[in-house]
Amino acid sequence: MDLEEYIYDQISERIIQRFKGYKMESLIEEILKAKGFTTYRGPEGADNGVDILAASDTLGFGNPRICVQVKTSDSPLDRPTLDQLIGTMSNFSADFGLLVSWSGFKSSVTKEITKKFFKVRLWDSKTIIQQIFENYEKLSDEIKKEIPIKMVWMLDSEVE
Repeated sequence: MDLEEYIYDQISERIIQRFKGYKMESLIEEILKAKGFTTYRGPEGADNGVDILAASDTLGFGNPRICVQVKTSDSPLDRPTLDQLIGTMSNFSADFGLLVSWSGFKSSVTKEITKKFFKVRLWDSKTIIQQIFENYEKLSDEIKKEIPIKMVWMLDSEVE
């Protein structure tokens, strides 16, 4: 049994149960805040191609400026969604884009991402969970209540 994979699966199930749909935006926003960004998330509904705007600095006037698109569909995202984000980045004068897809990305997106390395990042479910691990102490109490995890230290059997 791969313990690490089992843990990721358990946490993944909990997150998608609690944060499917619009609520995933709040989780991603909390992660960005924990990383030091000031964020703006519009009301639920039509979002003009952007779910979250994020920027450094206390008031959010600093750089980098990031447009974030968040999806929790059951299938991997395809290329038109990436293209839409890139267009939205231009419309909002953003420096970078973050495309979040709980179900991952189709090969048409992953092939294109090399060309967009200096402009766009992709987060799938494993990346989101890793970001939660890295920033857990800085997340809001509300998020910690929904995702109650603790760090466990153990020997790394792969080293021997």
